Amino acid sequence: MGRKILIADDEKEIVELIEIYLLKEKFEVIKAYDGFTAWKLIEESGSDLAVIDIMMPGMDGFQLVRRIREKYHIPVIVLSAKNTKNDIILGLGLGADDYVTKPFDPLELTARIQSQIRRFYLLNQAIPQEKKRIITSGDITLDLECCVIKKCGKELSFTSTEFKILSMLMQQIGRVFTKKQIFERVWEDPYNSDDSTIMVHMSNIREKIEDDPKNPYYIKTVRGLGYKFEGRSDSKGR
Repeated sequence: MGRKILIADDEKEIVELIEIYLLKEKFEVIKAYDGFTAWKLIEESGSDLAVIDIMMPGMDGFQLVRRIREKYHIPVIVLSAKNTKNDIILGLGLGADDYVTKPFDPLELTARIQSQIRRFYLLNQAIPQEKKRIITSGDITLDLECCVIKKCGKELSFTSTEFKILSMLMQQIGRVFTKKQIFERVWEDPYNSDDSTIMVHMSNIREKIEDDPKNPYYIKTVRGLGYKFEGRSDSKGR
């Protein structure tokens, strides 16, 4: 079997539908119909990626995403009928890597799962050998080979999407990336002009690496264009 995928949704028909498509792609599927069972399965059996519904009994999806992020770095895709912009921003803000709204196309969901798996687990193999290095700017260190980010020597907790964004910016310090470039390189999907997803992830990254996220030292917004990582040769901790 391939990578292990957790599907957590209180609608059994949806779980079974997703399972059919994932089994065709040689994934191993573990199933849960409430948040507590999903968390227990992750703790006991492990999971390479989780697809999580929001409206579940006991522990809801938002609580489950938060708990996963406190301990694990696995990709998380939220699958929910809650489709307002605030719901999507909240899900991504808690650490989800992607947000798919119901009703959904199971083929599209499968493609998104494959994309997250490829991006997260094959990232090291995708980096050319000459680029496998440690990038340091100010107090921030990014290890492309180990997929680790540290600030002042302390390891930070990053989702796979956040790591991909920051590594792209830090590999070309000073270059301005448009929102379209960021979205298409990181999500590997056509840009749909919805800036909220990128903005939430940028906000999350700033919260983790900046001393004052509202007055960022590293990640600068270039009005009307996009974002850039501003290189620092000094160490603010001195």
